[in-house]
Amino acid sequence: MANQEQVDILKQGVPEVWNRWRLDHPDRRPELQVADLAQANLGGFDLSSADLTGADLREADLNNANLSRAKLAAANLAGANLAGANLSRADLSGANLVGADLADANVHEADFTDAYVRAANFSWTNVDQAIITSWQLKQARITQDAL
Repeated sequence: MANQEQVDILKQGVPEVWNRWRLDHPDRRPELQVADLAQANLGGFDLSSADLTGADLREADLNNANLSRAKLAAANLAGANLAGANLSRADLSGANLVGADLADANVHEADFTDAYVRAANFSWTNVDQAIITSWQLKQARITQDAL
């Protein structure tokens, strides 16, 4: 269950407020499991190591967000903007990434096991060291530069 205080801070849509909270509480891991963050403006937010298991992030703006080591297992990221996001070592197993934009994202050692990535954009994204077991790649756009 998501921590409502943390969800309320996020929904303000001001990265400086959230990122300051993170600096003031270095010992607290963001608990955002199953949070409704659909269409939230989270670009530039520090969500590193956050637990977003099963969160609804449909059409959320996460461009240039720090999601390194975040747990996004079974999260709904359909249509989300993850361009330039740091997803290194993130757990995206079973995540819905249909139509998501991951252009130029850092997916170093990210786990995409059983992720659904139909029509996702991986242009300029190096997936060389990502875990992509059982990817469902139908209509995904992955440029040769990404491999």
